[in-house]
Amino acid sequence: MEFTFTYILSQILTILMYILLAITYQIKNRKYILALSIFSQVLQGGAYLLLNAYTALAMCIIAVIRDTISIIDDNKNGKRDRINKKDIIIFIILNVLIVIATIITWDSWYSLLSAVATMIFTYSIWQKNVKIYKVLGIPVGLLWIIYNFIYKSIFGVILETFLLIASIRGVVTMYRKMK
Repeated sequence: MEFTFTYILSQILTILMYILLAITYQIKNRKYILALSIFSQVLQGGAYLLLNAYTALAMCIIAVIRDTISIIDDNKNGKRDRINKKDIIIFIILNVLIVIATIITWDSWYSLLSAVATMIFTYSIWQKNVKIYKVLGIPVGLLWIIYNFIYKSIFGVILETFLLIASIRGVVTMYRKMK
């Protein structure tokens, strides 16, 4: 791996993305969380573009679409605790987009890593159970760590590992409180 300007820039964008992601965990306003999430996905998409990781870039674009739909839906309908027919249709459309984007950007078997991670994460935030969200953070983190390792994103691996540890800690804490 060479430390070219392009590679270093990809790692700077990755660091900035994880900083924004960390900030989202400190904010209580869903609208601001989604806005920062969109901006962080744009940064991460730029990083993956620089790394020639086109399936992950496509997943970032779909994440921007997903989060934009969430902002629009929240503004129009407010926060809901139940899943309705429209939510199911949107969820299906997002997964179809993920499959199509994966086919278009297919590079090798590891293209599936980012696609499956995006599908799992999309499900985890789509459904309304926080316990499921926390548990699904573990396989999502593992998949992104492997993907970032394959594409030699040092900071992607390091920072996603920290996120995975936080996810595991959250699950352990949740189960301890349930006992």
